[in-house]
Amino acid sequence: MRKICLCLLLIITTTGLLLAQSSPKKQPLVVFVTGDHEYSSEETMPLIAAALEKDYGMKTIVLKASPDYNSEENIPGLEALDQADLAVFFLRWRRLPPEQLAHIEAYLKSGKPVMGFRTTTHAFHFPEGHASEKWNAFGEFALNAPPGWGGAAKHTHYGHESSTDVSIIPKQANNPVLTGVAKNFHVRSWLYRVLPDYPTKGSTWLLMGKAVNPDKAAIENPVAWTGTNSFGGRVFMTTMGHPEDFTQEPFQRLVINAIHYELGLKVPRKWKGKIDIQVPYRVAK
Repeated sequence: MRKICLCLLLIITTTGLLLAQSSPKKQPLVVFVTGDHEYSSEETMPLIAAALEKDYGMKTIVLKASPDYNSEENIPGLEALDQADLAVFFLRWRRLPPEQLAHIEAYLKSGKPVMGFRTTTHAFHFPEGHASEKWNAFGEFALNAPPGWGGAAKHTHYGHESSTDVSIIPKQANNPVLTGVAKNFHVRSWLYRVLPDYPTKGSTWLLMGKAVNPDKAAIENPVAWTGTNSFGGRVFMTTMGHPEDFTQEPFQRLVINAIHYELGLKVPRKWKGKIDIQVPYRVAK
């Protein structure tokens, strides 16, 4: 009887191992939430999403403001966040209804990773005294970034005619998120001033930006960082995100690396090649 039980145990164990080996790995689901007046995120994010599906074995969903990017009160499909493994936000001054905000809040409270681009520091813009006014601090509680435009950090930039020289912070040279990223590169984004109060304490600064042709006295500021947000979720935030930034291979590499990092996946050492991204910039509303 004992021999029979051992044999059965061996068969069950072997079968389990074979099933585990033959079962395909779960494809991570990345949900992009877009809605900005200026940076054409509803066009750049689908191109990043397509590359993730084609070259990196991920599933993606791209959500867009409706009926167009200037619609500040409606992003259909946010229930997709209920199944997401990573939420990527590229928003500016939205005023979403409570039922839509509820999906974002539930995602944040799950402790899953969050990624943000540029104007997502001021993703929401509810009037003072509004029931949803707390969302104006999205940058702070979700991305370790300044809480809205003109907040306590005196969040500002150095003029639309300026651009930014970007460099890797030397002590982060071996950070996996920077794998294959050029030591120095240039982007069209005008530099955001987030110092001295942000990124919040405990964040890891990855890249520094120096304003080129600024319209006022400028200091260097971090333009990309990682950390943990108020809900215990992993954060990657970059204040870059102008459509022309996405034409730059170092920036593309940074984005793909960061998505893998956020998902807890090994950052790919082999680059699949430059992504064709040619998207126009819109003058801000």
